[in-house]
Amino acid sequence: QVQLVESGGGLVQAGGSLRLSCAASGRTFSSYAMTWFRQAPGKDREFVVTISGNGGTTLYADSVKGRFTISRDNAKNTVYLQMNSLKPADTAVYYCAAAKSFPIRRPLGYDTWGQGTQVTVSS
Repeated sequence: QVQLVESGGGLVQAGGSLRLSCAASGRTFSSYAMTWFRQAPGKDREFVVTISGNGGTTLYADSVKGRFTISRDNAKNTVYLQMNSLKPADTAVYYCAAAKSFPIRRPLGYDTWGQGTQVTVSS
């Protein structure tokens, strides 16, 4: 069991960058694959990217490949999402989630979620 807290969201102009953080509490962080999802108003929760427990493998949604980068620092119990070249279509609440298996793309595959952080990209 881990607890997750996202931070780093905000308002940014199209083309700009944000770095999201997801801080985890718990002693077994490296045992968890970590995943970023996002959800825009009226839309389903959407898979963004996932990273394996040791950081060795990543899988990105096509919509963010080349623009977003996931990383993790297991010594700090933190996963990051560097978002560059942001577009208005990236506007959403971004959530991090933890799972004991990798890879999982479906939201229902996760038991542990952060509270979300709002990312708004203006045109």
